[in-house]
Amino acid sequence: MELPVLPIIQKDKWLQPVADKIALRHNNYLKRLAEIKKSSGSLRDYANAYLYFGLHRDDKAKGWWFREWLPGAHNVYIFGDFNNWQRTELPLQKGENGEWHIFLPDEKYKNRIQHKGLYKILVFGNNGLLERIPAYVTRVYEDTCTHNFSAQIWQPKKPFDWKNDHFRRKAAKAPIIYEAHIGMAQEKEGIGSYTEFTQNILPRIKKLGYNTIQLMAIAEHPYYGSFGYHVSNFYAPSSRFGTPEELKELIRTAHEMGIAVIMDLVHSHYIKNFNEGINELDGTDHLYSLPGEQGNQPYWDSKTFDYGKPEVEHFLLSNLKYWLEEFHFDGFRFDGVTSMIYYHHGYIDFDNRDKFFDKGVNEDALKYLTLANTLIHSLNPSAITIAEDVSGMPGMCIPPKDGGIGFDYRLGMAVPDFWIKMLEDIPDEEWNIWDIWNQSLNRLPDVKTIAYAESHDQAMVGDKTIAFRLMDKEMYDKMDRQSQSIVIDRGIALHKMIRLFTISTGGQGYLNFMGNEFGHPEWIDFPREGNGWSYAKARRMWSLADNTLLRYNFLQKFDKAMISLTKKYRLLTNDYAYNLQMDTVNKTMVYTHGGLLFILNWDMEKSIPDYKLPVPEPGRYHIVLNSDDKKFGGFGRTDDTNIYFSFREPDGRDYIRIYNTNRTALILEKMIN
Repeated sequence: MELPVLPIIQKDKWLQPVADKIALRHNNYLKRLAEIKKSSGSLRDYANAYLYFGLHRDDKAKGWWFREWLPGAHNVYIFGDFNNWQRTELPLQKGENGEWHIFLPDEKYKNRIQHKGLYKILVFGNNGLLERIPAYVTRVYEDTCTHNFSAQIWQPKKPFDWKNDHFRRKAAKAPIIYEAHIGMAQEKEGIGSYTEFTQNILPRIKKLGYNTIQLMAIAEHPYYGSFGYHVSNFYAPSSRFGTPEELKELIRTAHEMGIAVIMDLVHSHYIKNFNEGINELDGTDHLYSLPGEQGNQPYWDSKTFDYGKPEVEHFLLSNLKYWLEEFHFDGFRFDGVTSMIYYHHGYIDFDNRDKFFDKGVNEDALKYLTLANTLIHSLNPSAITIAEDVSGMPGMCIPPKDGGIGFDYRLGMAVPDFWIKMLEDIPDEEWNIWDIWNQSLNRLPDVKTIAYAESHDQAMVGDKTIAFRLMDKEMYDKMDRQSQSIVIDRGIALHKMIRLFTISTGGQGYLNFMGNEFGHPEWIDFPREGNGWSYAKARRMWSLADNTLLRYNFLQKFDKAMISLTKKYRLLTNDYAYNLQMDTVNKTMVYTHGGLLFILNWDMEKSIPDYKLPVPEPGRYHIVLNSDDKKFGGFGRTDDTNIYFSFREPDGRDYIRIYNTNRTALILEKMIN
């Protein structure tokens, strides 16, 4: 059979030698999509497993249905406070395809099964007789004394009123993302709540100018210190932050502010725990995973999904619809995509084309991700999806109809790694501005990229934020405005330049982890035995940024001005920056983007009066942003009211002259009149 030549191949000659493999991959997706439509009518109707499995009220039948997929189980029981925790009183019946079910009639349980009631299932399988939490549970409860989790009935009498929430509004073409963690978003030493985030943090994000929030650690996870990446209950928003209604109120309020909310989604692996998670839920090691060692993620001490199994696909696709429909999330950042799409989980060098198409590739995972993107965008055309993929898999951000996987964006993960290497290994005087330029611009034009200088990854224990790498111990006693410190001066200057360069050249979106915009000191360390179960470093000290006597305030003001400029001049929707001049002797780069002229002097010492640089057009230019402005913690060496007149040289090019101060980013705009 001759396979069609897909648009992805027509656009990229580099892929022509593997055109047949891409076509087969695409056909696998189309075949599965056709099967789903034949059996369920549509992909949207297929993704309704959460409406069937789990515990559901049936008013017509006057009772409650409970259903669970447990093909390997020998016996299954449901028990809870509604039957005085009698473990084997209520056996489930086994139906087709490994589905177990029971009906609990009102005549016996009407006044027993109530909102906030607790229950579990007892599963007798090959791994013994174990008390478990159902896979489709939408709420879990943690006993604060024993730290054991139970499933919780969540049926409030009054459903949440979305108040005409227009969550399917037109999404921002250029997401400027504030990555946030609910629990550590408060300044207090403890766990923050959805309500506190709504009241205290949303206004701050709105004021800073970000148009998108990426919420971490939403799906339930028993170990707080996992940052939410060891998920146990995929349909349950974390109870440690509050109720589902409080999360919905957070999202509704964000929408009122014009801010989209995307979820940091973990479909790449799940926790090994028996007490809380889905591992060996039916007594076998291959319910949601492949059997044996291939079902393990050895680098993360967790379990992987078997994406080729229809029931697992059903579980995960329905999970996407659940968060979109029930909570009005505006999209997802898919965590660990590289681990998903390779059996080796990406722990190799991707130094040739064949490694994207050999036996190491998990074709089932790619098929699932393509179906996932198709589903998400059919449910909400304005939703955005972001892939955390370090491998650069071809087609990741190409629409499925063109032969791609369908993500809107991928994370520019090489950029923060580059800045770490520069700050850690290379002295300032040896910085190569061509290396800086090439790293940020090294991306394919049809792969929309979320640029970032650092995220939560760089803020964790064992790593360092950019601010801490730059200023280290000096941050403890030299960040007041009266102190003199060349270390702090350098750190403040480079912190601003690195972020401005990244957002103005690195992609079509931008991401920042909360607090990093003002150089939050130290690292993130969740409560654990090694730190005496302290919350001291699992919080954000906003008072540092708001204190006008401290230099953190300078960085916060600059970030706000940078975001405002980015939005005003639409820098993230103006394709690539254009290089006008690279002065390696004086470490000065000059480029245009969004109709603006950027001059960045990375030199540690040289401030050059009457510095000549090219401009794209003749005319008068004025300053729209100056990182050396005193209000941003600079030295104010340039008068921001200056007007720069162009002049033409014999080479036919137009130039201006400026005072080119060291460690400064200067942005100019051509004046209209």
